[in-house]
Amino acid sequence: MRQPKPAPRRVDAVRLSDDQSTIAHMAASILLDYPTDERRPRFDAVRIAIQGLPEPVRLALTAFLDAADSMSHQELQAHFTATFDMKRKCCLYLSYFAAGDTRRRGMALVRFIEAYRAAGYEIAAEELPDYLPMVLEFSAVSGSPIARELLSSHRDGIEVLHQALDSVTSPYAHVLEAIALSLPAIDDATRARYLALVNEGPPTELVGVSFLGNLAPFSATAGEGVHR
Repeated sequence: MRQPKPAPRRVDAVRLSDDQSTIAHMAASILLDYPTDERRPRFDAVRIAIQGLPEPVRLALTAFLDAADSMSHQELQAHFTATFDMKRKCCLYLSYFAAGDTRRRGMALVRFIEAYRAAGYEIAAEELPDYLPMVLEFSAVSGSPIARELLSSHRDGIEVLHQALDSVTSPYAHVLEAIALSLPAIDDATRARYLALVNEGPPTELVGVSFLGNLAPFSATAGEGVHR
């Protein structure tokens, strides 16, 4: 019989101002995306920008930056690929944790698109709308409560990703810790859901799947802004 995995450690929420949330989410978006030749040089600017954040958030992001600085550009790129492309639970697409590889995931992705449009944004076609770095950028750029709702409603997936990264001692776990610190504290029901996901993994069958997390429908209105 497979034994349940140890419960992940709790991460308490930290109160952030709107400006601090903007900085924290933009920093996390930059650091959590693939470290391209253009993005890696922005890490130094991130280090400067986060100095005014509350200590737990700043220290978490700084821990990642320190680890990244100890790696060459090629090493960090290889680590990103080995971590996020090769490990099932280390997935940067939020709806995957609720829907897994099921047909209903498409419905969850539509709900993300509706959320962007309700805030006046359209997304570029080359990326899926539930890509965590993009949702974080959406939160930072728009300042919309809709963006925060997207993150909060998929908190269980964020917690699973955080635990998965922590379990493989990836420095990206520090970025997920900063994200978790920036969000409201989770309730017992959310914690129970993500502990189940930690033990069982994302669903592969449709029976009993709650594929939209806690996300309510949005009124989709075409916007003028273009995100990413």
